[in-house]
Amino acid sequence: MKTYKTRNEVPVEEKWNLADIYANLPQWEEDYNRIEKMAEEIKQYDGNISNGLSLFQYLKLREDLSFLFGKLYAYAMLKVDENTRETESQAYLDRAKQLSVKINSSTSFFMPFLLSLTEETLKDYIASEERLKYFEEDLIDSFRYKPHVLNKEQEAVLSQLGEALSAPSNTFGMINNADIKFGDVTDEAGKKVELTRGMYSKLIEDEDRGKRREAYKAYYQPYIQLKNTIASTLSATIKNNVTTARIRQYPSALEKGLFGDKVPKEVYENLIQTTKENINSMHQYTRIRKAKLGLDDLRQYDLTVPLVSGVKQEITYEEAYETMCDALSPLGNEYIEILKTFKREKYLDVRETPGKRSGAYNLGVYGVHPYILLNHQDDLDSLFTLVHECGHGVHSWLSSKHQPQISARYSIFVAEVASTVNEVLLINHLLKNEKDEQIRKYLINHWIDQFKGTFFTQVMFAEFEKKIHEMAEKGLPLNVEVFSKTYEELFREYNGEEIVFDNEVKFGWSRIPHFYRPFYVYKYATGYASAIHLATKILERDEQTLTSYLEFLKSGSADYPLNLLKKTGVDLTSREPIENALKRFSQLVEEFSNL
Repeated sequence: MKTYKTRNEVPVEEKWNLADIYANLPQWEEDYNRIEKMAEEIKQYDGNISNGLSLFQYLKLREDLSFLFGKLYAYAMLKVDENTRETESQAYLDRAKQLSVKINSSTSFFMPFLLSLTEETLKDYIASEERLKYFEEDLIDSFRYKPHVLNKEQEAVLSQLGEALSAPSNTFGMINNADIKFGDVTDEAGKKVELTRGMYSKLIEDEDRGKRREAYKAYYQPYIQLKNTIASTLSATIKNNVTTARIRQYPSALEKGLFGDKVPKEVYENLIQTTKENINSMHQYTRIRKAKLGLDDLRQYDLTVPLVSGVKQEITYEEAYETMCDALSPLGNEYIEILKTFKREKYLDVRETPGKRSGAYNLGVYGVHPYILLNHQDDLDSLFTLVHECGHGVHSWLSSKHQPQISARYSIFVAEVASTVNEVLLINHLLKNEKDEQIRKYLINHWIDQFKGTFFTQVMFAEFEKKIHEMAEKGLPLNVEVFSKTYEELFREYNGEEIVFDNEVKFGWSRIPHFYRPFYVYKYATGYASAIHLATKILERDEQTLTSYLEFLKSGSADYPLNLLKKTGVDLTSREPIENALKRFSQLVEEFSNL
């Protein structure tokens, strides 16, 4: 695998093309000035919406402003993520965030105004102005929020606090992406070098237990050193969320987090409860892992090493892309042609470089196209990451193509379905075409580990979030000791009693960025369960499921997430999808055990 010391060394075809958003910075500045003027102009509607026409003019201006701001913010964010150490890019992103606060302040009057109208008056406005039909569904839906919207003055104050309330999350982001320095590990030449995230993902799966342990200790070292600082940022995020939920009169922070998607809290609680009732297969897998590795003491750094040795596959980016297109062919020609466009037109940023944001994501930019960040390591995990993020990318592409701006952006709740269907199709493709028995065992083991990470670990994270929010709601202290005790107890409960706990285990909470987006991670698990159902049907050549699934990808947020999934045959208000997924996991563990 080739490593790059600077971004300039990366081939141009493996770097995304931000010129599709803005060809140069003067164009960005031009839109910045336009948005500032529009934010001033939109303020003038405060107290001046009195009929259908003025309501339409306000909403049209707000949508135009939102379109421009989406491009402006995306460009600044993507530039920062190319190199988080670059202060000039950071300055542009800071300006975009300040502009966001200004926009929110200028529009904060609207929701209190709208909810001061009777539904009858609003319908009269819509009847008098035909162009309001475009906004009708959103306007009527806004009345759901009536109990949670404050008066005009209070909303204005809250919007001005936006930047301050997001400060803990931004601080953790800078610590995690720009400032953190991992400990040293021994390279192949026997020299000590500073660990990177990319190196860690490889070393933690190394067959040499000493290398795994060294990488594990080096990786956790800065998080433990910064534990009090990070506990402070996480505590502030949780308390901000709880306080905002109280101010807006939600029964709990959890219900505030679920309200936008119209997901009853029973779906969240069901997920946790059903998983814990079926946790035995997970514990069985831990026991198999300990026995297979021949260890007296199974530790956290032993939990991701492949149990089938001698099958280290190097998969270049080119090979990975070709494999992805073959694996996803059951989704049809249109889907595959979109994927080929992504690569040809440089929608992906492929390689890890110093300072680049860690991990991977897809960002859909309405009116432009999706952008996908990777840190590709030429291995099987990177192939799965590519397939996962391209699932999000095609979802963004199809929703933007088939939906107007108002309903093009899909909910995070359904996002993980599109990415995980791809992963399930990939593993089935690999198993179907692999004749080597050793590699087949390796792939089943890999699928089990993927399942564990995407489902069980995310449910554990979801329960951790629920517990620490409930503590904050009771006025209990949130600090290093509380976070560590809660996390350690859950880790033991989910992973079983076979593991000997190193000191690092209990600090797992300190390295999870998703905790700064409260009540987000559970969607990975519900998405995974939904995806297993859909992918199974698609592989069985169920044409009705394929058709309904492709329609789902084109639907954006045209309906509530649970309703969109019901149209594909998945009902998450019942326990059935979760139970079916856990049953599949149990079968995989049994199959692997027999092998």
